[in-house]
Amino acid sequence: MQLFVGLGNPGAKYAHNRHNIGFMALDQIAADHGFGPWKSKFQGQICEGRLGSDKVMLLKPETFMNLSGQSVGEAMRFYKLTPADVTVFHDEIDLAPAKLRVKQGGGHAGHNGLRSVHQHIGPEYQRVRLGVGHPGRKEAVPHFVLQDFAKADAGWLDDLLRGIGDGAPHLANGAPDKFLNAVGLRLTPARSSKSAPAKAKPAVKPDEPPTPDERNPMQKLMDKFR
Repeated sequence: MQLFVGLGNPGAKYAHNRHNIGFMALDQIAADHGFGPWKSKFQGQICEGRLGSDKVMLLKPETFMNLSGQSVGEAMRFYKLTPADVTVFHDEIDLAPAKLRVKQGGGHAGHNGLRSVHQHIGPEYQRVRLGVGHPGRKEAVPHFVLQDFAKADAGWLDDLLRGIGDGAPHLANGAPDKFLNAVGLRLTPARSSKSAPAKAKPAVKPDEPPTPDERNPMQKLMDKFR
């Protein structure tokens, strides 16, 4: 069994915030793969389903971001899981929008949700870092991540989430490269082999040499005055 965790803040007020992209990712996986209904448990919302041959629990902590680890730790202990069985989906300001990375272990880089998870289960869990961009100034980060995605972000955000849904079975099966490829196909669709080939430019006709003038001087003079 595996535990997929999405980080975010509960309530309609925060639903479309950049900070809630982890919740959005889990909602997409649940919808795409027919997971059961969400239920209140472990200080969060949890649902159960299968990704390929793997049983997976999806957890959205409702403790607010800074206390996410309480919910994760409680669920992990109940199911007798290890940190290696846990994957956390979270927003990442150090990645450009629509970029994502999969990472095993490491630091929390100042992310309050990850900091809390570290405190409760340690650092040796897998995380899916979902790029949301950076406001440019460190002091602007808290306001930036607690703002809704802009309308201009709708296209890439939808492709990213659909790609996560497509690739989730690969992630559960321990194949992060295939997961990333599935997301990439949504963000940059492969060109169809049936596409019409580009029209060839017409060949440039070489200049023809001028025809030699074979008139005698008297003919040239007469033609000049005609």
